[in-house]
Amino acid sequence: MRLFVVKSKYVFFIILAAVIACVSIGAIGITPVFKVGSREVPIYSVQRNDDRLSLTFNCAWNDDDIDSILKTLDAYDVKCTFFIVGEWAQKYPESVKLIASHGHETANHSYAHDHYSKWSKEQILSDIEKCDALLEGLTGKRPTLFRAAYGEYNDTVVQACDESGRYYIQWSVDSLDYKAGSPNDIYNRVVPKAKAGDIILMHTGTEYTAKILPEILAGLTKQYTLCPVSDLIYTENYIIDAAGKQIKS
Repeated sequence: MRLFVVKSKYVFFIILAAVIACVSIGAIGITPVFKVGSREVPIYSVQRNDDRLSLTFNCAWNDDDIDSILKTLDAYDVKCTFFIVGEWAQKYPESVKLIASHGHETANHSYAHDHYSKWSKEQILSDIEKCDALLEGLTGKRPTLFRAAYGEYNDTVVQACDESGRYYIQWSVDSLDYKAGSPNDIYNRVVPKAKAGDIILMHTGTEYTAKILPEILAGLTKQYTLCPVSDLIYTENYIIDAAGKQIKS
């Protein structure tokens, strides 16, 4: 869907054309990415009328804290989404299986954890597919969500996801748990700032994430229902605004 600036006398015709386009898109099963000018926008957050938000973990480094993180999530009965790098999955296949066996969603974080903004669409799709196939082989489920390495994207990256039926997921709350600082710094970047519809970014394989996670979950679960990203986003009849907020249409 595109954003246009139009004169008032053309509004009726633009609305009519948009309705026809939406019906056509729905009929062939394609979900369009919202455009601001020529810029493609992925999903950063979701407009919700309930108390849901999502906690996500990027898995790209080591797996030293996986057991601890999963134990804490179980203790708070929280399910979340793990964005997994293919090379990480290949190195730690048992951790991928463990994540899935605890009922968490596994999603694609690229195979090679490289800079997609420098790649062609064909290279991007090949790399994503390689990661999808690996994760599906380990978990029995094919990922539908994608997040590029470093959160880096351009029109080509988002278009590749959109055209292949994947949802590109960013985040609206960044814990910055991989940076130097204290566990309390991580807590303060998350709990006081979170609100319904947010997608929170954390990482496995860091110094403090597993240590501060119990306090973060204690704070969040007092106010919100935490769910996997697939249970937070809309899969049809939506737009994405200029800030990356997905809105039910």
